[in-house]
Amino acid sequence: MIDVTIIGAGVSGSAIARELSRYQASVCVVEKDEDVCSGTSKANSAIAHAGFDAMPGTLMAKLNVEGSKMMPSLSKELDFPFDMIGSLVVCTDPETKDALNDLLERGKKNGVEGLRIVEREELLQMEPNISDQAVAALYAPTAGIVCPFNMNIAFAENAAVNGVEFKMNTEVQDIRREGDHYVISTNQGEIESRYVVNAAGVYADAIHNMVSENKIKITPRKGEYLLLDKSAGKHVNSTIFMLPGKMGKGVLVTPTVHGNLLVGPTAKNIENKEGVNTTRSGLNEIMEKSAQTVKNVPYREVITSFAGLRASGENEDFIIEEVKDAPQFIDCAGIESPGLTSSPAIGVMVANMLKEMMNLQEKDDFISERKGLVNPKALTLEERNELIRQNPAYGNIICRCEMITEGEILDAIHRPLGARSLDGIKRRTRAGMGRCQAGFCSPRTMEILAREVPELDMNTVTKSGGKSTFITGADKEDL
Repeated sequence: MIDVTIIGAGVSGSAIARELSRYQASVCVVEKDEDVCSGTSKANSAIAHAGFDAMPGTLMAKLNVEGSKMMPSLSKELDFPFDMIGSLVVCTDPETKDALNDLLERGKKNGVEGLRIVEREELLQMEPNISDQAVAALYAPTAGIVCPFNMNIAFAENAAVNGVEFKMNTEVQDIRREGDHYVISTNQGEIESRYVVNAAGVYADAIHNMVSENKIKITPRKGEYLLLDKSAGKHVNSTIFMLPGKMGKGVLVTPTVHGNLLVGPTAKNIENKEGVNTTRSGLNEIMEKSAQTVKNVPYREVITSFAGLRASGENEDFIIEEVKDAPQFIDCAGIESPGLTSSPAIGVMVANMLKEMMNLQEKDDFISERKGLVNPKALTLEERNELIRQNPAYGNIICRCEMITEGEILDAIHRPLGARSLDGIKRRTRAGMGRCQAGFCSPRTMEILAREVPELDMNTVTKSGGKSTFITGADKEDL
């Protein structure tokens, strides 16, 4: 019997798991994919929003601001990249300038600090590549950028170190209540759990509807993106937003914490919960709309495109509550933007709910800090040489675009919740994220995975789990 089972190992589920691991309780996370951070959390804008956009009084507004305030200290505690670079909401039509003041007042009501309107002259000093049509902008100095992969993985690794069990490749097929607990049927067998937390992203409606007569619907909202090479990374200094509309914050242009330039997303409601294909029309839309706020974006430097799905609820707010007709079952659903920023506060909120419901006691030996992978590029020459003397694998470059070493890949494989696929390696180390998009390093990374993971060989190494193998039609002896 498990005390708490969390369904979904995205950033919300992992943040909840990390906070729950502070207490004396058995906690399990089940994830249908082969790794944490495999759904919405892996494909988004990577923005730590300041919190001026959500309507005052909503959970979105409250948790966005709380999560934003937690981000600087949390990034140090769990060792993931975060930069507070600020954001600008750009107005390009004098007749809509009042909308900036509306956002300013909304942000103040939400408790966002430092908001102010900047006029065109100051805006040009801040952002030389701002559109010629830009009139003014709302400046939010507390906004930032984060690495969503490392953030999600950091929550999960820290939770695992503190005793949380993660069950990957475990898809929930049915949930039924028996007496004072739930029986969760999965493709890997049954799990009995006293409490259940539904953090299943775009599938949160399907999980909720297994236990409740009051049905909910989560609509996947597809957002397509273009990622540009690091040579374009300084085209803007802060995150540049359009004035938001009904479907969200529009197309943004932003640096990333790793030095690239990211442009997007589109916003299109779809039915397919796995519909992460990009489209020609969507990518054209990104290029056309981005020009309204930022000029001369060097699209010749695009290295890849991708799409992610936002879990859009019907009431335009997060759903975080015990289900009325399913006691001991907590929904954490409709976690769309600003879900990434809000996730630390979501973790605290849900953990506090369960603490009260279960009368949980804190552990004496909770480990609050987590150290990420060694980054040889951040070391001095003397430190790097010493590292290579101690472990020669750190002197063997595998990914030339990102200068990722064999030592970093080995660390990604052998640390808690270690990588078991090329995408798992990529999200932890950035091997394969550079200009050539894994064209050079994939075979060598596959060899390392096959060598280091007993259950894998070159035939069974995948891109992202499941049936995404690279090699077919060959016997192992031929390789």
